[in-house]
This record gives sequence, C-alpha cells and structure tokens, in this order.
Amino acid sequence: MTKCVSPDAISTILANPSPESSSDVPEIVVQVIDLKATGASGNRFMFTANDGKMKLRGILPTNMSSEVMSGNIQNLGLIRILDYTLNDIPNKPEKYLIVTKCEVVSPPLEMEVKSEVKREETGIVLKPKQENEIKSEVKSEVPGIFLKPKQEMVAKSAAQIVHEQRQNMAPAARMSMTRRVFPLVSLNPYQGSWTIKVRVTSKGSMRTYKNARGEGCVFNVELTDEDGTQIQATMFNEAAKKFYDRFQLGKVYFISKGTLRLANKQFKTVKNDYEMTLNENSEVEEASNEEAFVPETTFNFVPIDSLGPYVNGMELVDVIGVVQNVSSTMSIRRKSNNDTIPKRDITIADETKKTVVVSLWNDLATSVGQELLDIADKSPIVAIKSLKVGEFQGVSLSTLSRSVVLVNPDLPEAKKLRSWYDSEGKESSMASVSSGMSPSSKSGSRSMYSDRVSLSHILKNPSLGEEKPVFFSIRGYISFIKPDQAMWYRACKTCNKKVTEALGSGYWCEACQKNDEECNLRYIIVVKISDASGEAFISVFNEEAEKIVGCSADELDKLKSEEGEEDPYQLKLKQATWSSHLFRVSVAQNEYNNEKKQRITVRAVAPVDFAAESRFLLEEISKMRVSK
Repeated sequence: MTKCVSPDAISTILANPSPESSSDVPEIVVQVIDLKATGASGNRFMFTANDGKMKLRGILPTNMSSEVMSGNIQNLGLIRILDYTLNDIPNKPEKYLIVTKCEVVSPPLEMEVKSEVKREETGIVLKPKQENEIKSEVKSEVPGIFLKPKQEMVAKSAAQIVHEQRQNMAPAARMSMTRRVFPLVSLNPYQGSWTIKVRVTSKGSMRTYKNARGEGCVFNVELTDEDGTQIQATMFNEAAKKFYDRFQLGKVYFISKGTLRLANKQFKTVKNDYEMTLNENSEVEEASNEEAFVPETTFNFVPIDSLGPYVNGMELVDVIGVVQNVSSTMSIRRKSNNDTIPKRDITIADETKKTVVVSLWNDLATSVGQELLDIADKSPIVAIKSLKVGEFQGVSLSTLSRSVVLVNPDLPEAKKLRSWYDSEGKESSMASVSSGMSPSSKSGSRSMYSDRVSLSHILKNPSLGEEKPVFFSIRGYISFIKPDQAMWYRACKTCNKKVTEALGSGYWCEACQKNDEECNLRYIIVVKISDASGEAFISVFNEEAEKIVGCSADELDKLKSEEGEEDPYQLKLKQATWSSHLFRVSVAQNEYNNEKKQRITVRAVAPVDFAAESRFLLEEISKMRVSK
C-alpha cells in the first residue's frame, strides 16, 4: 500500500502549537530521521520530523520506546502524530515538538523525503523499499517519489481547519475542552504554562528540617495520571502548609503553575526523569466525581533471578510470580514507636525457576494476604508493583504504602506464566534466588565462583555496562592504595548519609533532618588491583574497604595523628597491599565531560578459600579438552 507524508505537516504543527485535544489534530504523517536515545536510562528517543519541505526536532513518548526497541519505528520510517505540544527552546528561536501520542504508518523508506518541485505541485507519495517507476506529469529524478499534479482545491490554513472542527462540535463538547490537560509524559523544565490531571497515589508525612539557612518544613506526594505515568511533587514551607491538608490520598486534582527539574536519580522513587516542585502560588483544584479516574496500573517486571542489582537501592521493582507458600499473619513491633503492625510472608516463583520471599505489611497482610492463604492450594499468580529490595537472607522483597498487589491479573505476562507453570513449572525444582550468594554480598553479587573473569576481559570490552551494570567475579591482589586521596566522608550515625558541619557545633544530616554532636567516618576509596592479565583502579565502599584495610575509617583516622619511627598510617595501608582476595564487582558506564568511561565497583570481597579455589581450578581445567 502506498504511504505518504502529509503535505506541509510541519507548517500545520507550527500553526497550531497547542491543540485543545487530540480531536483537533488533523492528519499529520511525518518521516522519522536522526532517531537516537536520550537520557541516562536511554528509554526516551529524540528524532527529527521531516515532511519533505521542513524539519522539526522532537521527542517520542515513553510508551513508544518499545516500538523503537522492537524495530517498528526506525530511521526513515513514517509515523502519524495523533497528539502533541510545541515548546520553546530557551535562548533559541527554534521550537521543540513533544509527541504525546502517535502510531506507526510505514517501515523505513529507501531515502529521506525531499521536495524539490515548484510550489504549484502538491502531494508527496512514497512507496517504502520498492523499485518504482516514476509516474508523474512533473519530471523528477528522485527514485520512489510520486509527484501528483495540482488538484483543484481551496487551500485552508491549519488554524482555519481547527476553527471549523470546533464549530461543528456540540456545545457541551466545546465546554469540556476549555481546559487543556497535559499528560505527565509531555512535561519538561522548559515548558511554559501547563495543567495536569492526576491522582495522589502516595502521600508523605510533614517533615521539619534545619540547615544553614534556617528551619523549615517539607512533604511530598506521588502523582499518577490516567496513562499510569508517575511523578514526585515536593512542597516546602508555606507551600507545604498550604497543600498538606488539601492533598488527600486517592483523590484526583488539576494542578498548574508548578516547576520541574531533573530528578535526583539517587533518591527518586518513581520512574520519571523529572521531579515537580509546587510553591505557594501553584494552583491545586480537586476534580469532580465526573472528572475523576482510576489510573492505569502499568508494570515493568523484573525476573526474580535479576533482582540482585536492586538490593538496598532506591529504585523500586515490580515482580510477577506463582505463589508457592503463604505464611500466617505475624505481629511485628516497631523500634521507632513500639507499635505492632501485621506482616505476612509469601514465597513466589517465576520462569527463571527461582523463588523469593515477599513480605506483605499492614492492610496488605490482612486483606490480600488472607485471600492468598485461602486459595494457596490453587497456586495463584500475583503481580506486585513498587517493592523494596532488601538483603535479608540474601535477597528479599517488602511492600510499601504505595505497593499494589493484583491476584490472578488479566495480563499477558500472567497468562504466559500460568501456561509455563501448568505445563512444566509445577514439576520443576525451584531454588531460592539467595542460594549460592556470598553471606556479605550485596547489589547483584552471586557466588564468588560464578562469572569468573580476568581483568583483561573487562578492560578490553569498553562497551560493558552501557545499558545496565554487569557483574563479574575476579581473583586479584591489592597492588596500590594512594595514601593522600580522600579516604572517607563524614556520615550520619543513623542513616549513614553524608553530613555537614552545623552552625555552632555538631553535624547536620539532611536525610534525617536532625543535628548530632558526633558522626562516623565511612570509607569511599579507590584502590588498584592486579591479576595475571592486567591491572585496574576500582572503587570500594565502607564494608568492603574495612575488610581490605583491616580497620574502620575512624581507626585509620586516629593512626594519622600517631607518631612513630614509621608512619603508622602509611604502614597500615602498606600492610593491606599484595594480599589476595576474591572480588565481586559491577561494571557500569559513567559520563564525564561528554566522555563515557568504565567504572568498576567492588560489591563484595572475601578472602581466598584455597580448598574451594583449587576445586574451582580443577573444574576449569577439566573443561579444557584437547581435540585429537
């Protein structure tokens, strides 16, 4: 079937930069060129929209990322833009196209669409990836482009078309379009005015803080729109006092006059590149019952055997699994206020043939937990959103106040899992995801004898860790520890986060919002390790560094002030070198000054068990068969 770009598509977009609704958008088909990933996570894609005459830079919505990854959307392909908004680029005359809804029209064409005909010829028609004869009354040497002669028609601007469409609408429909609501996926820090319609899916408590600028209060909420996109909004001081009682969990609001900035990935709890700040001038209006909605619950499932990298991290995970066991309800006493809260553990398994324990807390333990206990003999499937990954017994999962648990959900992943379990899973031998892990390991570490590589394997593959961290085991020697580096940082005794010197005396912890007279020192060092294939500098954090150096950071700091024939501080670091260790490391890509570099981080360290090491080497030797 012949596919074509819309004549003057870019002009149509520029003439109507912010359509009232998707029904106002005329037929807009453009060609995708210069398609590339953007953002640290690489889940957004920038492109240039081309209609043969003009070009416009733009960005695709996150829900179309799968279409790009699967190859449905490619360079030189055609897409139909169903909804969009147009933003200004700061300090530049150009505009930026934010596509909020689109669909695939055509696979890649043979070439970029270009219009080099006189103005009176209209209509550019293309056939993708086919040898075509030029059938046109207008001469052209560009292959694959059909030029239709001018037809008798009355030219209308995009503004005229939109005006006519509105006039044809019923009065009630026109009234409902007086407020332009933006999807969360379309927001960015460079936008002007916007209004969003969101449901409050999580509300934090009001917290007080004290820093060099004085005292204040803060709280945040997590907001979800109709498409399931989430964003965290934070309010300080007067705004916090103004909106704390207004925001009610589960209610829907129209919000405008807020600001956005890049999210701090170390502390963000929702999947969004941006975070929102509301001030006392922001507008928050509760939606009527007719305007309310239940947001779509979207999942990004992590296989059970891939939970390791998320241990003790800020990022929450979604899992799906077959229930293998449900415990009775337990009462757990909180250390903070001595209250007792209900808890119930369930064990789930998936197609990786691994199991993990999920702790259900509070109402989930008594409601959904009881439902699962009643039907446990039927091996129900559960899909759980927003779980915290901990290191209890290796790897464990816990629900939070924002967690969502669906029993036997109507999802493609659930149907696939049920089919697998009924056909072979129920008869398969399952193992805990924690089995084989080092007792002290964290963040993706497994047995010290799995994924064993040499340093050269990592150093000779600079692309390792581009998409996500990869994990290896190494046996090596500490060959050098630079003595004059910043060996540690001052940390809060409660949460281990960095503290700053407070006015007057003591240390201020921003995370705990409190002032302490004392703090701890925690290692954050770089050491050089060597093996038979090469050497590399690696980052080591507190627990692992203590095992390497042989003392805590506080103890090493005291050695700095001691005197002797040989510097005790230098001697301690020297004693730590040329000792053999087993390391579990992660390899990731860090970008600095627009240059990507590998960063190797120690996730676990253990002394060499020579008996186990000998067995491992013998097993490796047995694999080396010489063909005769």
